[in-house]
Amino acid sequence: MKKIFVTIALVLTSIIPAFSQAKQIPDFSGTWELDVQKSKLDARSRIEAMTIKVSQTQKELKVETNTKRKAIDNPGAPMGNRAGGGFGAMSDMNFTYSLDGKETSTQQETPFGAMPVILKAEFDEKESKLKLTQKRTINSPMGEVTITLKETWQLSQDGKTLIIKRELETPRGSNTSELVLLKKS
Repeated sequence: MKKIFVTIALVLTSIIPAFSQAKQIPDFSGTWELDVQKSKLDARSRIEAMTIKVSQTQKELKVETNTKRKAIDNPGAPMGNRAGGGFGAMSDMNFTYSLDGKETSTQQETPFGAMPVILKAEFDEKESKLKLTQKRTINSPMGEVTITLKETWQLSQDGKTLIIKRELETPRGSNTSELVLLKKS
């Protein structure tokens, strides 16, 4: 009987620390507004204002983005060159990322029709940063096109500022931005 209790105690002492060492992902929940003045925005993004609503559980991160873009005074421009059209509109959609590191897939309605999107979230414990990836592959008249959006999220110590470093990779090249978002009360 005494051996059983000792064995159970040893098993519990080895299991409990494993649970306490589980990844502690910061809580990004809240409504965040872009501080345009503090952000470093790529000129092609034409972002005038942005709000990101985030809800988070231990298993998933839901992100709803609403972006207002500066209009270009060129009605004959292709969809990708007009405000709100083309790939710029890709950032305005609700996405749910799995926080277990596994890829998930969803569909997104775009001016080009439904587009499959592969999502992945990974937390870097060492740097205390959340890395989000969105990958789209579409068939175009010029063949298959892949567009990848990589974001690295980091909260300030007080939890009132969210910094998102964003890299968009397209067949036309890549661009980077640094978004500084302030938490709304």
